[in-house]
Amino acid sequence: MAKRDYYEILGVSKGATADEIKKSYRKVAMQFHPDRNPGDKAAEEKFKEAAEAYEVLSDADKRAQYDRFGHAGVNGRAGQGGGASNMEDIFSQFGDIFGDDIFGSFFGGQGGGRSRSSQRSRGVKGSNLRVKLKLNYEEIAKGVSKQIKVKKYVSCTTCSGSGAKDKGSVQTCGTCGGTGQVRRVTNTFLGQMQTVTTCPTCNGEGSVVTAKCTACKGDGRVYGEETVSIDIPAGVQEGMQLSVGGKGNAGERGGMNGDLIILIEEEQHKELHRDGLNVAYELHLSFPDAVFGIQAEVPTIDGRAKIKIPAGTQSGKIFRLKGKGFPAVNSYEKGDQLIYVNVWTPQQVTSEEKAMLEKLAHAQNFQPKPEKSDKSFFDKVREMFS
Repeated sequence: MAKRDYYEILGVSKGATADEIKKSYRKVAMQFHPDRNPGDKAAEEKFKEAAEAYEVLSDADKRAQYDRFGHAGVNGRAGQGGGASNMEDIFSQFGDIFGDDIFGSFFGGQGGGRSRSSQRSRGVKGSNLRVKLKLNYEEIAKGVSKQIKVKKYVSCTTCSGSGAKDKGSVQTCGTCGGTGQVRRVTNTFLGQMQTVTTCPTCNGEGSVVTAKCTACKGDGRVYGEETVSIDIPAGVQEGMQLSVGGKGNAGERGGMNGDLIILIEEEQHKELHRDGLNVAYELHLSFPDAVFGIQAEVPTIDGRAKIKIPAGTQSGKIFRLKGKGFPAVNSYEKGDQLIYVNVWTPQQVTSEEKAMLEKLAHAQNFQPKPEKSDKSFFDKVREMFS
C-alpha cells in the first residue's frame, strides 16, 4: 500500500513552520495515543504514522529531500532500522513533545506507567555519518543495490553495548529509582507545583555502571567497520541525499544509532551528457554523409542504438529517441535522448580537394536555401528549455 503524504498525515500545508508542524503532531499524537485507545490497532498504526511524518518534517534536511523527491528522497527512512518503529522508540525519540507532566494531566495523573518509563533514554544517541557514493549512468537509470564498507563506531560485542563489565555491574540508579527523572514539588502562592528534570546521576538512563567494560572503556561502542547494504532508487541526481536509518555511528551505552546519509555523485559518461531527465549526444557527420544520409550508431545509457540520418540533414538538427533518458524519482515520467547533429567542416584540404570544392561552390544545389518550415536557432533553444 502506498504511503500517505506526510503533510496530509499531520494536517498541515507544505509551507507550515516548524512550530506549526510540532503543534499539529502533538495534537494528532494525543488523539491516537495507545493509552487513549487501548487495544485499537488502527489507532496505534496512525500514532506510528504520525511519528514517522514528524521525524522527517521536523528535520530541515530530510524535509527538503522529501519536498523534492517524495518518499524516495528519504528512502523510507522512518519506521525502518533506526526509525520510530515501536512505542518505546517513539516516546524516547520525541520526549520533548511527550512531556511527563503532559501525560500526567491527560492520562489520569500516572500516565499508565508505560508512558513515563518509556521516556527513559538509554545512553547517548550516535551521530549521523555522511558518505559519498559515485554512480554511473546505467546505475542511475535502472536503480542499484550497493554494499559499502563504512568506518564508524559500532556496538561493543563484549558488553553488547551496555558499557558494563558484566550484568552484575549494572544497577538501578538510587537517585531516580530507575525512572531517569527527578521530581521536585515546590510550594507557591498558587499552590504546589511539580517539576520533572533529567536525573543528574544517570543522565536519564535509569541505571548506573559500577564496573566498566575493559574492551570499550564503558562507552558501549568501539571504532570499527560495517558493510551496509543500500538500495538506490532509479533516477537519482547529483547532490541528492538519501538517508539509511540506524546505520550511522552506534550510540553510547546502548543509545540509538545515528543515520547514514548517502550523498549521490554522478560519474561522467565518456560520450553522453545529462540534462535533467534527458540525455544529450553530439553526432559528428562528414559533409558527404549529411548530403547522402547514413545509418549511424549512437551510444545510449544501456548500450548502442542505430538511427537513420536522412539525406540532406542540416547541421544543428536534433533527433529524439523517446524514453531513452532517465526516469524521475518516485514517478512514471521518463526523459528522452537528444542527438545533436554537427556537420564536420574540414580545416585543411589538399589542392585537389580545394579544386573540387571551388567547383561545387558555384553549383546551384550548393547555395543556401533554408525552407520556411525549418526551425531557427532561437526556436530550437526555446524548445529545449520549454
